[in-house]
Amino acid sequence: MNIIAIDIGNTNIKMGLFIDDIERAIDKVSGGDSAKLAEVLETLWEKIPFLESAKDKTKRDGVIVAASVKSEWTENIRQIVKDSLDEKIFEIGSGKDVPLPMQLGVEDPKKVGVDRIMCAFAAYSVVGDAAVIADFGTAVTIDLVGADGVFLGGTILPGFEAGADALHRYTAALPKIDKVKQPKKPFGRNTEEAINNGLYYSAIGALETISRVYSEYVGTWPQTIVTGGNMQIIKNDCDFVDSFVTDLAVKGIVLTYKKYIEEKI
Repeated sequence: MNIIAIDIGNTNIKMGLFIDDIERAIDKVSGGDSAKLAEVLETLWEKIPFLESAKDKTKRDGVIVAASVKSEWTENIRQIVKDSLDEKIFEIGSGKDVPLPMQLGVEDPKKVGVDRIMCAFAAYSVVGDAAVIADFGTAVTIDLVGADGVFLGGTILPGFEAGADALHRYTAALPKIDKVKQPKKPFGRNTEEAINNGLYYSAIGALETISRVYSEYVGTWPQTIVTGGNMQIIKNDCDFVDSFVTDLAVKGIVLTYKKYIEEKI
């Protein structure tokens, strides 16, 4: 199966190319850069082979599948795909082209970010058991999937940039730090270091504590999987994490579409 999987996030859009189910490329583009989005999409689409059985020998043997948390960017991508490729997008979600791949044990399934579901489904597809899935992006989400594959819910925390911005905005003297990084020492020797270390260790502490609380709830210690653009920052101080996986939501999009096709047959 040949798929371009598009993860439309709050800050960036990631596009993954999978040929015969093998990952060939992952590109990340700012969501507001329409010209670059069109360029990357065209480049990826041209790598998909032509459909041999089609009467029109210019028809490519692939699909474009998207999961989005930002509707205006979805419509922009949809228009780019139509204008540049003369193709359509299959969107994943409740009431969309492709249904959600797992049961959601929450009060209002429509309000759960589809990116969280993609990450959770990708993790459960590999683990096959209870799992904690943490995504360190613009926000930090730490979700729990039960042993039966039901998405039980999760927690949402400010991401590093949001936390740094809040400290600067709502205090009189605290500066804005540009990027959180692994501390050289556990204690900050100046204000910038103190902010950096506070954000850094609070994120790791939250992940460890929430994982423990989840494990007490399900009665076993689930595998913990971390993804997201900021996961590399915390990686060296998270020996309790089982796996660090890049672009987990993109992989979840591919697995979701494959499940949808298999169930249609």
